[in-house]
Parts: sequence; C-alpha cells; structure tokens
Amino acid sequence: MLKKLSDLNHCSKDDFVAALANIFEHSPWVAEAAAALRPFAGIGALFAAMTTVVDRAPDEMQLALISAHPDLANKTQRATGLTPESSAEQDSVGLDRLSDAEYAAFERANRAYRAKFGFPYIVCVRRHTRDSILRDFERRLPNDAKAEMRRSIAEICRIAALRLDQLVASEDRLPVHGRLSTHVLDTHSGRPAAGISIELTELSDLGQPRVVARTITNSDGRTDQPLIGGRPVPIGRYELLFSVGDYFAGHGVPMADPPFLDKIPLRFSVSEPEGHLHVPLLVTPWSYATYRGS
Repeated sequence: MLKKLSDLNHCSKDDFVAALANIFEHSPWVAEAAAALRPFAGIGALFAAMTTVVDRAPDEMQLALISAHPDLANKTQRATGLTPESSAEQDSVGLDRLSDAEYAAFERANRAYRAKFGFPYIVCVRRHTRDSILRDFERRLPNDAKAEMRRSIAEICRIAALRLDQLVASEDRLPVHGRLSTHVLDTHSGRPAAGISIELTELSDLGQPRVVARTITNSDGRTDQPLIGGRPVPIGRYELLFSVGDYFAGHGVPMADPPFLDKIPLRFSVSEPEGHLHVPLLVTPWSYATYRGS
C-alpha cells in the first residue's frame, strides 16, 4: 500500500520507522536515523537522507547490513522464509523456478563468493536477468573485499530505491524505471501495421526462455503499453517475434505459399536498465529492417 510522503513527514517516529524499516533489508536503524531529518521535500530528498545514513555508518554496521541479505536462489533460505520484499525481487527474475543447470550455477557462484568474501553476494536483481546475474558474479569474484563492500552497498542502495519507489507516493519520482518499446511500419503500403501479434521472450543460456509479454499493434503500429515499462528493463538478451505472414495475408497482399516471411525474430540485448530502448520493425512481404531507437 502506498504511503504518502506528507503522512510520513508528520507521523510519529515509530510509525515512520515501521513504514520504512525494510527499505534497507532487516535494518530499521537507517529509517530511525532518517526520521530525525524530517520533513523531506520529496522522495528524492528522503532517499538521499537514507543513503547518507548508510554511507556514513561505520564499517561494522555496513557489514551487518550486507550480511542481512539472503543468498540468491538459496532453497534453504526460501523454505525458512525471506522478507516479502526479497521474495518478490527474487521471483521477479525467475530465481524461484531455475533449471537444474541454473540452480547448480548459482550454488557454485554463491559458495565461491562467500568463501572469498565472507558475506553474501548482493545485486539489484530487478535490473538483471538470470544470465546477467551469473556474469556479474564472474566479474566481481576477482575484486578485493573492500571493493566488494563498496559495490554491495551501491547495489543495496539500488534495491532500496526501487523499494522506496514502490512504497512512497510523492510529486517527484526516483529515476529507477526504464522502457522497452516497438512499432511496426508496413513499408509495402507506406502505413503503420495494425494488428500484428508480437511476443517478447527473455533468452537464457542455461534455462528455458521466458515469455515476458504478448501484445498486438494498434492503429498506429505501436503497442498500447510499452513491452516493459514502469520498472527497470533487465540486462540481458531478448527476442521479439513478429507474426507478419497473417498480417499481409489479411490485407490481400499477393504472397508465396508458404509465405516468404511468416514470423520474424529479432534478437537484441539490453544493457541500460533505466534507459529507453526502442526496437522497431520495417517490413514488406519480402524484406525487413530494424534499428536501435530511443
């Protein structure tokens, strides 16, 4: 349930802390310290105050904050109960339904990371796919402990920003959302292509592809809603599948049997979760083109 910033500014300290206690995992001391800095002009000021509390905390408190986070894809920890926030975050990237190969890869990565650093690997999973998390593990393992503590705190702050954005209503917003969109132009007739079925799939090296969205283009050749919007666009590899054969057949365009182009797959990657990536299709019954838009 959304909390109004104006209510948080004027409620008791206990109510303020209760509302924001788990913005930073199992660490209500962050909210307690921030409560003394009220009132906040916006959610940006509130977030800045909370991150300043964390940045200025002594090393032992920062380490306790890092250690309060669960390992990723850990079946034992899931069975004993994650916080609702952690559970939703891990589920959003599919860590609750890994293939055997993916589960084994996460187990190996978690063990190697803990063995070297003595604390759990932390990443803002809402910004990632399963593949990109495993690659991030590999990139970070060569770091030293001090560098990993800094990186972990930075990732914790990203997690907190998304939690705060979901919880607090304010006139200003935090810059935590990206957008993935498309449109289809029928260059054979020189008009937007309405009624084309589109499927967006997240690809995976070790697991099954995961369908993210299914939609149909409108009269402007676009989708009524972004393919991904209102959240980060997870780093990873994707495929857009456009069903153009049915579209051209429905418009009476002379075509081969079977059609030369029936379903067109476009594979692309996302590297900027908070950016806007536009992947259009320009198509005729015999050719197609695409480009990176924004």
